[in-house]
Amino acid sequence: MSGAPERRPPSRFPAVLDASRPSIARVYDGFLGGKEHYEADREVMRHVLGAVPDAAELVCANRAFLTRACRFLAAETKIGQYLDCGAGLPTEENTHQIVQRVDPDARVIYVDDDPVVLAQGRALLEENENVHVIEADIFTPSAVLEHEVVLRHLDFGEPVALLHVGTLPHLAGDGGPEIMREYLDALAPGSYVVLSHFYDPETPELTEVARRFENALVSGPLGAGWFRTRDEITALVRGLEIVRPNATSEPGLVPCDEWWPDGPRLAPQGKAARCVAGLVARKP
Repeated sequence: MSGAPERRPPSRFPAVLDASRPSIARVYDGFLGGKEHYEADREVMRHVLGAVPDAAELVCANRAFLTRACRFLAAETKIGQYLDCGAGLPTEENTHQIVQRVDPDARVIYVDDDPVVLAQGRALLEENENVHVIEADIFTPSAVLEHEVVLRHLDFGEPVALLHVGTLPHLAGDGGPEIMREYLDALAPGSYVVLSHFYDPETPELTEVARRFENALVSGPLGAGWFRTRDEITALVRGLEIVRPNATSEPGLVPCDEWWPDGPRLAPQGKAARCVAGLVARKP
């Protein structure tokens, strides 16, 4: 990656719903089996599946990683406040449902700037006083960290769990470490970061899949979806202590399906699923 950090083009995230334009959130929802998508989103999905037939496995692996990481944070770290950036459309087992099952008083703030996400999230959460949805550009950390709702409900003097799950692939250029540093600097010691990213494993067979996937996303109407290498992804959490990802691996980045799986793998892992990686890291 090269060049200065680029923000997402405003036209891709209009202030009001435009069903003629595809939405990252709706495309993700479609690959997860959801129904909140339109023909423009389905056209993107068809284009991606034409390039990578098992593309849905990547999205499902990413989502399952989020679920397991949230269970870990709620049960093992006892953190009671969560900032979920780029939350996406509400689906089964959202962050607040997972962590509030362990701690009913856990506070969760979802951040997005997609109008469909905002409308559905707020409708879903009307009766949950510990969960809020705000509109902000997650690639402008100050817009999130200085938002009045965030400041009212999260105490940055205490540990916070920061989630950037599948967000930074949609940032062009080399600005990811700079953006993440702003977030990390705001976190108290003992805070945790959950991060996943489209992944180029740097092996001929899987790099070819990653590039086909990337080309389908970047050359299409979404115009974003970059796959980065291990070094590029771990640079996003430089200075943090990465949690051991399973019983046999050393601390580090692993494909999402290998991050503390719920049991031994019996079904074969597809190539696309090996092209999304995740980590959980602690701020010392």
